[in-house]
Amino acid sequence: MQPEPVQYFVAILWADASALPLAYARLRDRWGAIDFEGPDHPFDRTTYYEPEMGPNLVRRLIAFATLRCPGELARAKNACIEIEKELPGPTGRRVNLDIGYLDHNKIVLASVKAPGQKIYLSDGIFADLVARYSQGRYQPFEWTFPDFKDGRYDTELAEMRSQYIRQRKGLSEPEA
Repeated sequence: MQPEPVQYFVAILWADASALPLAYARLRDRWGAIDFEGPDHPFDRTTYYEPEMGPNLVRRLIAFATLRCPGELARAKNACIEIEKELPGPTGRRVNLDIGYLDHNKIVLASVKAPGQKIYLSDGIFADLVARYSQGRYQPFEWTFPDFKDGRYDTELAEMRSQYIRQRKGLSEPEA
């Protein structure tokens, strides 16, 4: 039995916006058309990435038009790592690409870090369940990243979920 396809998305983090066109081009080359792009949000809940990427970090969510198998998550994360390496800055990466997926029930992010609740997938990549859908929104867990937990992406995640449901409905309609 094949799992239901899911909506892949990337949370792009940057300080140097000049890297974005190259990052977008590489993401489209790998996963096709981008059919959702959220607004920019300040990435201000941690300073973890500042030594590498600089201050005044910004994050934006984008999603891809083609639904995919959730089993592709480890390969997708490793592809994002390769894209990050192709866009180096003076002290490390110019962009950080956190790929994950959502469906009508949950949000899962890929991670190279292993602590706690994360489940090993393959090739050094873990799955991190960061939210489940309940009471009209994706509800975070105690381990969910602070910026996903504080609600700043709720509107975009709701739009992406609605778009996903419409796409799934379209896949299940009989052909004419």
